[in-house]
Amino acid sequence: MDFRIPEDTQEIIGALKQFVEKVVIPLEEANRDVLYNSRNYYLEDGRRSPKVEELRKTVRMESARAGFYTMFGDKELGGEQLGPVTSLLVAEALNKLYPNRKLIEHVIIPSPFTNGLTPVLTGLQPALKEKYLPGIASGEKTLCFGLTEPDAGSDVWGIKTRAVKDGDTWVINGAKQWISHAAHSDYCMLFAVTNPELVAQRKGGISCFFVETSWEGFNVDSVIPTMGSLGGDATILSFDNLRVPHEHVIGEVDNGFTKAIHGINNGRLGMSGKCIGSAQWALKKAVEYANIRQTFGKKIGEHQMIQVMLADCAMDIYAARNMALHCAWKIENSEKTPAKEISMVKAYCTEMMGRVYDKAIQIHGGVGISNELELEEGFRLARTLRIPDGTSEIHRRTVAKSLLKGDLNFS
Repeated sequence: MDFRIPEDTQEIIGALKQFVEKVVIPLEEANRDVLYNSRNYYLEDGRRSPKVEELRKTVRMESARAGFYTMFGDKELGGEQLGPVTSLLVAEALNKLYPNRKLIEHVIIPSPFTNGLTPVLTGLQPALKEKYLPGIASGEKTLCFGLTEPDAGSDVWGIKTRAVKDGDTWVINGAKQWISHAAHSDYCMLFAVTNPELVAQRKGGISCFFVETSWEGFNVDSVIPTMGSLGGDATILSFDNLRVPHEHVIGEVDNGFTKAIHGINNGRLGMSGKCIGSAQWALKKAVEYANIRQTFGKKIGEHQMIQVMLADCAMDIYAARNMALHCAWKIENSEKTPAKEISMVKAYCTEMMGRVYDKAIQIHGGVGISNELELEEGFRLARTLRIPDGTSEIHRRTVAKSLLKGDLNFS
């Protein structure tokens, strides 16, 4: 197997670096007070401030003009649909060089299956594609993915939001929770029960609707501040007799669950790449500090305990990176989705990032827990990533089920 980064992927990464340095970094520096001061970044209700949203939109649209915003978008919708290997390597590169930046994560490149030209939208009626896709592809308009509920996270079959047919429209009532970016999105891919009997049998009965968030009955109730932040992206939604035209059903009625998981692999590989890149950034800071900080008359890098922590970080990153690369290659070269490997990679990489950041903070001592070094922000992020796109426990269950069915293949 050739582990060299493909030439076209190297060119994309090089172009992205130029874009970040020429477009994004100057914009961030000119607006540092609003972007890196939480009291200015968030409003009192936890939403991002209008100025922040304006800056994010500027970067999205510049990224779209440069061709980055849609490069992982579905080809049927006008995207380039670059594969998991590129998704992994691009995410690694961005987070190795520019972790924890406010105008990079989910801005330059949207989540490949919950925003942008997500493959979920291939199920839109042709007239709706013509109406909505140009704004989505340009970065002017954004999406959210309305699936999770208070009693339905990993168990999608537990959703209670109901859609009832009334003539040519569907009337939707219910609530959603932990919906990322919904407070600022223009559209929502909303999932609701349309056939309770099929849901009870876990054979379908869930439909997906394309909804404009400005429609009457679509309510953003609140934002959920997370991990010590003054605000956040997670949102609570409610629907009060939300009327949706029948032509806004995405795909087939009662078959929305397949849409919910379609395209998720690139997202999980991108998240793994983010963890691998960010962990390398944290290790680099720890190594640099170990070579300058002195205690007991010598650099701390000469102390055996520090050397052990550095080595453990390197081993963890190396294992995660090669595991993820092999999984991405397998996705691109296998007829059957390697579910076992995808689950192993997502769980391992997110947990690895937490271990590396924990050791990097410990190596820095007191300064490591200060806001100045940004290690604490990466540590908080690492803890959150073990939950979305399937918790570590759910992925372990997937792995175990595959093993018990006889899949003992690791090639």
